[in-house]
Amino acid sequence: MNLFIELRRHGKLSDKRHPMYEKNRFGRLWMYLMAIFWAGYLIFFGTLFAFVMQDEAREPYHIINSGLVFFLILDFMIRFPFQKTPTQEVKPYLLLPVRRRRVIDFLLLRSGLSGFNLVWLFFFVPFATFTVVRFYGVGGLLGYCLGIWLLMVLNNYWFLLCRTLMNERLAWVLLPLAVYGAVIAAMFVPDDCPLFDWSTDLGECFITGNGLAYLGVLACIALMWWLNRTLMARLIYAELNKTEDTRVRHLSEYRFLDRYGEVGEYMRLELKLMLRNKVCKTALRTGILVVVMFSLLMSFTDAYDGGFMKSFILVYNFTIFGILFLNAIMSYEGNYIDGLMSRKEAIYSLLRAKYIVYGLGILIPLLLMVPAMATGKVTVLSCLSVAVFTVGCIYCCLFQMAVYNTRTIDLNAKMTSRNSMGTGLQNLISILAFGGPLAVKAVLDALLPAPAGDWLLLAIGLGFILTSRLWLRNIYSRFMARRYKNMEGFRDSRQG
Repeated sequence: MNLFIELRRHGKLSDKRHPMYEKNRFGRLWMYLMAIFWAGYLIFFGTLFAFVMQDEAREPYHIINSGLVFFLILDFMIRFPFQKTPTQEVKPYLLLPVRRRRVIDFLLLRSGLSGFNLVWLFFFVPFATFTVVRFYGVGGLLGYCLGIWLLMVLNNYWFLLCRTLMNERLAWVLLPLAVYGAVIAAMFVPDDCPLFDWSTDLGECFITGNGLAYLGVLACIALMWWLNRTLMARLIYAELNKTEDTRVRHLSEYRFLDRYGEVGEYMRLELKLMLRNKVCKTALRTGILVVVMFSLLMSFTDAYDGGFMKSFILVYNFTIFGILFLNAIMSYEGNYIDGLMSRKEAIYSLLRAKYIVYGLGILIPLLLMVPAMATGKVTVLSCLSVAVFTVGCIYCCLFQMAVYNTRTIDLNAKMTSRNSMGTGLQNLISILAFGGPLAVKAVLDALLPAPAGDWLLLAIGLGFILTSRLWLRNIYSRFMARRYKNMEGFRDSRQG
């Protein structure tokens, strides 16, 4: 226990001594405000469900308990954008008489005790207060909440296992898809599936304080803990010893870019950056996976037929790649910024190359939206207008971060590096990059006839695209004006 307390103290000191700590204060404040908002949101729905379901033939908590698996699936999906695999500076402790597995145990313990696993209690506590307490008293409420918390902890370790495997090989995405697909098929394909009754009985056991139910969940948590511990130990060893550095399965020089001179050279560098480094490849795969999922759901289900949800998914699919990569623009180059600065106007050519690569990259979500356009869920003009507006206006906003980003992001280290949250400005720009086009599209759709709003959005985006050289030159000039400050930040934040 003393070791865990000491490592926790080291983690806090490391956060406070990080060069970006002062810049993160706004980001932390914003995250606290958003946490309060979503807590209130869940409390509202928990109370609402408790009263709305009182007129049903079954007790409200029986109805909710029969669908606990859907809460777990939703919780699993929500963790992707908000929760990363537990990371810690492992390297220094390998030089000390401390077992690596004990450090990993600390990481897993910290993840299990994370406040993220308590989020769903903001829904279940008010719901159970109005439905469970009147039959089982406060003891039933406490037992029920304890059981729900244990399920979320189990879901946390299950997510860590899947996310860690997917970070190594994208094919592992088939694991959760197969598990959840089998569960949903088993629940809905047979006429009388026992899984609903089993889920209801599990919730009933939590309410009545059945010890076997808690022990069963704890046994599953222990199994997931052991699997995560074994997997993380193997991956950390491989990463620290660079066992994959020389394994090049496919080599492409992108020779077709030679005709574009220096800009083509930096386009080649950008493609290699995205496709050959662990961190970038993981972000690219995650973005494509989420876009495919949302596109299929919108195309072949009625879940997102509402006007707002259509706009939400449309904007999300086209802005996600820019937010993933351009919000941290120049942070990847911080690993070799000194070499870039040794050539005249290299940064300007790099910015132009990035804009061309990510501008052409918008074709990926555009192609993935073809099923939605084919099924008539969205119009071709709507997709084109949001795509062009994103490449023009939104990318212009995101490229401004090239002036202000001063933190180097390690290209390969995932398990052995500390992933700091973005700065306050990065968080603000991310929110504006997503919320801006959503708000603009909503206003235009409300004030103008259907095609007119899309045409205006298209015209705004084209205006920014046609003037891209002007605002890229402006970004380059501002970057050079504060280049020494930026280079100092890149050097200080490199992993040693």
